[in-house]
Amino acid sequence: MLTRPYRKILDHVDRPVSIAPLVTFRMAFGLVMLFSTIRYLSKGWVHTQLVAPKVHFSYYGFEWVKPLPGTGMYWVFSIMILACIGITLGWYYRLFASLFFLCFTYVELIDITYYLNHYYFVSMVALLMVFVPANRYFSLDLLRDPSIRQEKVRRWQVGIFKLQIGIVYCYAGLAKINYDWLVNALPLSIWLPAKTGVPVIGFLFDYKMTAYAFSWLGMLFDALIIGGLLWKRTRWLAYIAVVVFHSLTGMLFQIGVFPLVMILGVTIFFSDEFHKRLINCFSYFFQLVSNKKKLIPTQKSVNIGKTSTIARIFLITFCAIQLLFPWRYLLYKGNVFWTEEGYRFAWRVMLMEKAGTATFYVKDGPDGREGSVINHQFLNDHQEKQMAMQPDMILQFAHYLDDYYKLQGMVEPEVRAEVWVTLNARPAKLLIDPKVDLTTLKDSWKTKTWIQPFDEPKIK
Repeated sequence: MLTRPYRKILDHVDRPVSIAPLVTFRMAFGLVMLFSTIRYLSKGWVHTQLVAPKVHFSYYGFEWVKPLPGTGMYWVFSIMILACIGITLGWYYRLFASLFFLCFTYVELIDITYYLNHYYFVSMVALLMVFVPANRYFSLDLLRDPSIRQEKVRRWQVGIFKLQIGIVYCYAGLAKINYDWLVNALPLSIWLPAKTGVPVIGFLFDYKMTAYAFSWLGMLFDALIIGGLLWKRTRWLAYIAVVVFHSLTGMLFQIGVFPLVMILGVTIFFSDEFHKRLINCFSYFFQLVSNKKKLIPTQKSVNIGKTSTIARIFLITFCAIQLLFPWRYLLYKGNVFWTEEGYRFAWRVMLMEKAGTATFYVKDGPDGREGSVINHQFLNDHQEKQMAMQPDMILQFAHYLDDYYKLQGMVEPEVRAEVWVTLNARPAKLLIDPKVDLTTLKDSWKTKTWIQPFDEPKIK
């Protein structure tokens, strides 16, 4: 029997609200992903990042995910383009939303080297899009079946996207409350002086105070922006801040389409009337000239009913994972920026400047001969750079070398690595124990005891 507070929560999340914000969010998401997918193809990244590499670094538990041979990856991106069009127009929406989620997530799982927070965000939003009826108003699906028309949806079907966006910002703000970011203005004091060529404001980046101002304002922006978007009186001011913030970060740093995703995505916080006016402004573009039918037919809206038990379980599980998973780093000892245990999937956005050099040594068991490995014979530049500072990727590469040299005739080769890493302008120090035979270790969720402790040296 349901308790009274639980019933109130269920009644609140099931309360009917306008479908308009969900519809405009669907179109914005589809268009941005269409642009992103075409951009990825046009820059040749399908070949350089997915097809050409000899080695792909896997996410733990997803070692079975491999790129398709031949032209297979190009077919995947072709499907993604078609799916983006389907999402935007609300055309066979459920099918194409599912296909986009599966294809996009598959591509991102191929190589951990290219992990970015906004790719993870896109995958989560794409998953949610599969479960909401964003095609039941202002869509091509209405022309096929006018009976599906809805003017209302359940509150949670709009609110879940607000929650996901809120988690991104709030967790990013919390992650910035650390000594390096607020007290040392790191890594911005390293990055900004290299951006003095930016028109109009570039001269400001030579001043240390600019890095401090950007650090504190960045933390405050992430921590407070959702509150500003939720409150009607500050919503437009907050949105201007979103546009300025993301335009500036997009101009200064190579973060792809993430600024555009957030600038358009946060409009879901705007009023129902705003989204209705937006739909009406665009409606004449989506008429079928041949029979004059519109995508907003006049049939009576269907009853949205109550949320099913399965949907409630999914909703609770999804929210719990999103809220709790970023805190898993607390289960590990040591500096999370150094060990990176629990670092990913926690919305830690641009918090550190980290670089390393990794020299691998392979020893032939029977005769004891040992030689160093030339990493770029196996890895591209980006892979080598990322591998040289991330312990789990170092371990993966060691196992790859183990398999490779066994095929070359070695018997039980030993692989160790000398890895020097600098974190936020600190002197380089050893990341892992250089004496450990990495082939004897296996990756897991357990603490990596072979990572050297992070002793805080003074910053020069």
